[in-house]
Amino acid sequence: MSTIPARLARSAKTSPGSSEARRRVLELYRDWYRAAPEICSLYALNVSPAYVRHAIRQKFEKNRYVTDQRAIDVLIHKSRLDYQETMNLWKQNDHVLGILLADEGPKAPKTFLQKFYEGRDEEAIIPAASGIH
Repeated sequence: MSTIPARLARSAKTSPGSSEARRRVLELYRDWYRAAPEICSLYALNVSPAYVRHAIRQKFEKNRYVTDQRAIDVLIHKSRLDYQETMNLWKQNDHVLGILLADEGPKAPKTFLQKFYEGRDEEAIIPAASGIH
């Protein structure tokens, strides 16, 4: 199968209003949703298309309450690029499994020793004059 880069390419657009942005988000979601079986077969994933659809739904739900029009346009553009890269096989299996299908649940707070072993201490990074306590 040959890769045709322009097959899924779309120009970056700005939405004139919230209804147009909503239409573009739904169109993008439908593209991702319909591509789930093809993603599983292209990358020979050992997960079902239902799981891929669930992961896609979580990604969209994460940004559900974004109201800034410019932020919505950027998110649409980034997701469209991600879709094009995924469908043109410009990613490897690790990218698809690790980035696209990664579960981004709440992370447990790290103890002092865990931060120490990683060599990081977030409290030391905050400048003293920042006003953040």
